[in-house]
Amino acid sequence: MKPPGGLGGQTLSHRAERGDVVLAFMFPGQGSQHPGMGRPWAGHASWSVVHEASEVLGRDLAHLLLDADAEELVATANAQLATYVTSLVVLDALRCAGVAPAACAGHSLGEYSALTAAGALSFTDGLRLVQARGEAMAAAAGARPGTMAAVIGLDDDAVAEACRQAGGDVWVANLNAPGQVVVSGAEESVVALHKTAKALGARRILALPVAGAFHTSYMAPAGEALAAALARVTLRPPRVPVVANVDAAVHREGREWADVLLAQLCHPVRWRQSVARLVADGATTLVEVGAGKVLSGMARRIVPDSGSVSVSTPEEVERLADVATPTSPRPPTSPEGEHLHMAERLVVSPAAGVFSPAERWRENLAGSRVEVGEVLGTVGTEEIRSRFAGVVMGIIAHDGEQLVASQPIAWLRTA
Repeated sequence: MKPPGGLGGQTLSHRAERGDVVLAFMFPGQGSQHPGMGRPWAGHASWSVVHEASEVLGRDLAHLLLDADAEELVATANAQLATYVTSLVVLDALRCAGVAPAACAGHSLGEYSALTAAGALSFTDGLRLVQARGEAMAAAAGARPGTMAAVIGLDDDAVAEACRQAGGDVWVANLNAPGQVVVSGAEESVVALHKTAKALGARRILALPVAGAFHTSYMAPAGEALAAALARVTLRPPRVPVVANVDAAVHREGREWADVLLAQLCHPVRWRQSVARLVADGATTLVEVGAGKVLSGMARRIVPDSGSVSVSTPEEVERLADVATPTSPRPPTSPEGEHLHMAERLVVSPAAGVFSPAERWRENLAGSRVEVGEVLGTVGTEEIRSRFAGVVMGIIAHDGEQLVASQPIAWLRTA
């Protein structure tokens, strides 16, 4: 793994110094799921993401988001898919509203959402990875059961001491916010920690709705299956910086992220440090994208002087779009045929959906000629045909990428 970098902080900090709104998206992890989490989006245009995801995985994800009860949702494989897909629905609505991040981070599972938002993972690859991760972690938890709990009112060192005094298998798993640390381990050891943490001054200890001792050595058996799944996908360099859980640093190369995602299984989530990094390098507004309001609440405790909001409903998307300025990076919205230079054109997607390039263009044959009416690929069930003849300078969209209507697909030189 190469040495981690910063956020490209000079650029973000310079924009913040100009008074720009610099958005960083934060994506929630397992534990944020709840019955009916998809109901605000049923009937919304971005609900198409759920149908497309269901087709990719061959299962009814709408059921998880609309009808599943708490018992069904707490199952690890279900919780992870439900949380990830909900975040993608909200992300799609934000993209359609012209709101995009300057940087991203995700809490545990949310790191996969962050990488998808940053273009490092395609829509289909992200879904398959999350499914494989959830199944592997569920199997590891079944073989070696465990649980997690949030300790409120103690600092990091005191929680580590409470773990030591409890004995057995219990460790610090998430460094969430000042005075909020999550522990993970064997159920009897976590129960014992309730007493030791209280004796050291903890205000509360809250059981978490998860079905395993995540971010500990108990998850090591999941590593083999996750590594195999990672080997089957393409991890591209993120288009915007993504701060990693394991070290609160930015990793710029796609394949570095395979190592980071594997390490994340058995190592603590350094969330407090990750949020502080986003702000230190120039983010002015932290936006929680997906189910719940936990991350935005923690952000207000980590960096009280920075803005933080949660976006989990269509109305909240509209409110954020109203205040986001044009200085926040926006997805391309150029109409088809708009000139890039005197003799250059864009071919754009006719609709929202998942992009699949035509066989000829899967290798991005820059320099090849395209004729009027030639099919460059499909989005959903619709063909994307070029209205122009010319030389392809580049295929802009990636195979499996979730597109919005009018998003550029290809860049042509017509003369």
